[in-house]
Amino acid sequence: MSSFLKKFAAVFLAAGVAVLGLAGYYAHQLPDSYKLGQDSSFDLNTLFTVSAKPCGSDIAAGAETYATHSRNTLMLFGTVPIKDVETAAEARPMLVPCGEPFGIKLITDGVLVVDLQETSGKCAARDCGIQKGDVLLSIDGKVVKSNEDVAAAVAQSGGKPCTVSYKRSGTKKTAKLIPDLIGGQYRAGMWVRDSSAGIGTMTFYDSSTGCFGGLGHPICDADIKTPLPLSRGVTGEIKLNEYVKSRKGSPGWLTGDFVNSLSTGTIFKNCENGVFGTLYSPPETTRDALPMGYRQELHEGEALMLTSIDNNGAKGYKVRISDISLAPGASHDFTVEITDKALLDSAGGILQGMSGSPIIQDGRLVGAITHVLVDQPQYGYGIFADRMYEQLSDIPRHLSDAA
Repeated sequence: MSSFLKKFAAVFLAAGVAVLGLAGYYAHQLPDSYKLGQDSSFDLNTLFTVSAKPCGSDIAAGAETYATHSRNTLMLFGTVPIKDVETAAEARPMLVPCGEPFGIKLITDGVLVVDLQETSGKCAARDCGIQKGDVLLSIDGKVVKSNEDVAAAVAQSGGKPCTVSYKRSGTKKTAKLIPDLIGGQYRAGMWVRDSSAGIGTMTFYDSSTGCFGGLGHPICDADIKTPLPLSRGVTGEIKLNEYVKSRKGSPGWLTGDFVNSLSTGTIFKNCENGVFGTLYSPPETTRDALPMGYRQELHEGEALMLTSIDNNGAKGYKVRISDISLAPGASHDFTVEITDKALLDSAGGILQGMSGSPIIQDGRLVGAITHVLVDQPQYGYGIFADRMYEQLSDIPRHLSDAA
């Protein structure tokens, strides 16, 4: 074999290995199932061309309408099979993008243990195995719903062992707690919390169901940084005050007050993807509903973020989307860079309280802001809109349905 042919064979082999390696990478990074609009083609915005063709067919999937459920083979460069995936076509949801702040009041499901306290070397809660983050459900068979319930049960024990029922990471447990007599009072040696309140940004409203989604991340306890177990919650009208501008190493934040004690909606879910519930009436906005964009339709480049830094309603600000990850279990879905000079000059970038600000790209609602990067507040992370929308599946469509 000539020297030229040997070099050609080596290059060809190296290229083949690289292509197979790339196919393996995409097999790991791309999901096994996708949702798409009934009138949409199955397109993946990847760095290298990945297309799809129905299994058992030589015709690549393009602009044709997909069946409700189908199976397709992802193809690298149209020739190298990556893996088979499931697709489900559905009527594309139409959602009203919001961007306005709203008040949040949560009552926990049980009572959350946020700290253990040792007094004179004693801590009854620690000694019986209770830990920070546990959720107290009952004491001696009596349901506890507030801090006062826990304090009363311990005080009335007379120092006798109490049977405490609690939940840890979703698993129910029981313990025998023997209160300590300290300063003439029986104490359990733990700090507990039964409620929380704050502000966030509403992402979207579904006028066909009355449901909403907001924040894009859970409401967590400030001390133990875990999601608050929700018993019930309400939304309320918020008036923003002056905000604190973001600076490198010190993200700013929005501040606000509840306008009154009236609730504007009910919160049914506080989870990893945000808070979700039903509003009593549509939000006050002149914006029309937009089609929801599916995660595989998001692409790197310019987009628009709707958010509020004053009481004059949400405004649109230019942003840039990058680092999109479709991989299951990824730490974040995509990165958002604020490129709008007006927002950078006024707020310094993303403020705490902007979580949930909707992001629009190509005329579709594609996601929402979730976090700000501490050392670079002009950057933040985002969540796919369809990931949030999925959480509405078990939310009562109207308050009358929840009765």
